[in-house]
Amino acid sequence: MSATPTSFDDGRPGPAPAGAVSVLGRLYRRDLGAYPPTGRRMSYLAIVVVTTVVLYYMLYVQYAVATSIITHFGMTYRYFVWVSVVGNAVGAFASLAAGLADRWGRANMVVYGLLAASLLVFFGLPNAGGKAAYLVMFAAVSLIEGVVLVATPALIRDFSPQLGRATAMGAWTMGPVVGSLVVTTVTSTTLDTSSWQDEVRYSGAAGLVVFVVALFALRELSPALRDQIMVTLRDRALVEARAKGLDPAAGRRGEWRQMMRPDITGSALAISLYLLLYFAAVGNFVVFFATTYGYTEQRANAVANWYWAANAVALVAVGVLSDRLRVRKPFMIVGAVGSIAATAVFATRATHPGTDYYTFAWLFVCIGVFSGVAYGPWMASFTETVEKHNPAATATGLAVWGWTIRIVVAVSTAFIPVLVTSVTPLVDHGTQVAAAQRQAGPALRVVGAHPRLFAELGAYPPGKAPAALTARAVREVGPADLAVVRKAQPQLALLQKYGTKVQKASHDGPGQWRDWWWICIAGQVVFLPFVFLMAGRWSPKRAREDAELHRQAVEQELALLAAERS
Repeated sequence: MSATPTSFDDGRPGPAPAGAVSVLGRLYRRDLGAYPPTGRRMSYLAIVVVTTVVLYYMLYVQYAVATSIITHFGMTYRYFVWVSVVGNAVGAFASLAAGLADRWGRANMVVYGLLAASLLVFFGLPNAGGKAAYLVMFAAVSLIEGVVLVATPALIRDFSPQLGRATAMGAWTMGPVVGSLVVTTVTSTTLDTSSWQDEVRYSGAAGLVVFVVALFALRELSPALRDQIMVTLRDRALVEARAKGLDPAAGRRGEWRQMMRPDITGSALAISLYLLLYFAAVGNFVVFFATTYGYTEQRANAVANWYWAANAVALVAVGVLSDRLRVRKPFMIVGAVGSIAATAVFATRATHPGTDYYTFAWLFVCIGVFSGVAYGPWMASFTETVEKHNPAATATGLAVWGWTIRIVVAVSTAFIPVLVTSVTPLVDHGTQVAAAQRQAGPALRVVGAHPRLFAELGAYPPGKAPAALTARAVREVGPADLAVVRKAQPQLALLQKYGTKVQKASHDGPGQWRDWWWICIAGQVVFLPFVFLMAGRWSPKRAREDAELHRQAVEQELALLAAERS
């Protein structure tokens, strides 16, 4: 416990007696004065998880239709990358501001943030007047996401005791994963008949539906309740008794300084590096498969579904098992080692043009499962590590994590085009070059049969060649074939300008992507030593002993409180 008994008022409106809050008042006064029963608690957790899913659906849908957006706005690939970089940088600093959720509460940030994001996505992005307007509006959506990235896991922590935390956090971490799965599922089944604007609007409409539910149903614990550590649901009576005499502001003094510790900042950086492959999957799988294997947007999204589905199942299943065994660290180690091995196989196979769809699918299943084994228990352990220092600073600790992960995303996103230089010419001109080659096929055959002659003709502007050279061309090639070449001049000019660059990029691309996949593996390796800094036991037996000691301590304190009242 970090809060101390006092009658000090922290300035926030406290929970009102039952029936004292008007209907309109309930739309912004969401504090609960008592810990909710299981049914209501589970409904709050479900609303937070669904809110997280739909927010990431809105955020990630642009990457599933990336090539269409680039074409529509006439963006270069590098410009599109910087849309993501700017968005993540804005989201990072919004995450720091969301640390104020410890002072202002979490639920209103989530509810009204979801409304703002849904309106921007439904009305703003599809109707952007140009690429600059699109960048600004996407940055605004990312700003809101940065806030909710902190507020939603804080709510999950508040409504889940430590001995159910991994299951709850596993459900929360399904938010971005299931959001990605929804994106790829919807786009892979509707892109035949829908434009990219329609795909974006679908996500905005989903956000507005969830907003209506959250507006009327989502609540949060009062500061005095949430600023305590709850190990099991049996602690409820003690937590509520303590809350009656706590100063909610006391535990928030020096909160940022308390969070600047290696087990918090180092762990936040470690998980961010561990997730480099996940970030690449969200932002670059469509581009990777389109440029390296010629997949359509639909097919690229469909193969990614295997990753998201396996990851989602693993997050919840491992969360349940982690709570049952009462340990986190063994799962983090097993998951990290497994994902390192599976990603290494992927990195070696991703350079082979003969690697088929289902090979990638099963590799993604392995990577998704092992990533879920590591990440779900990590989220539970991280909140428990923050609680070890100060339970009243949960949102502040999560803000540190949110800032770190967003900065890593921004830097890694900006770095990919620097390392994978093949992507820019392939995305910017690959489709044009392929179309030009098809259209100019007969002309290319004519030119290929007379390379020296057409090299001489190419030294002059069209129609300006010397008469003798022109007569020679008519004699050697024939009027009909010359007409074919003349008609294909626009396509031939485009091939001359970009063809060599695109051809070189097609050759270099797989090797450059392989280098990035190995960097992702290095990030997973860096994650391993930081597991040892985090809170929690390695042995299930020792964890059970801790739980028994805690149970006895709670019973003794409740007995003392009962004796004081009698």
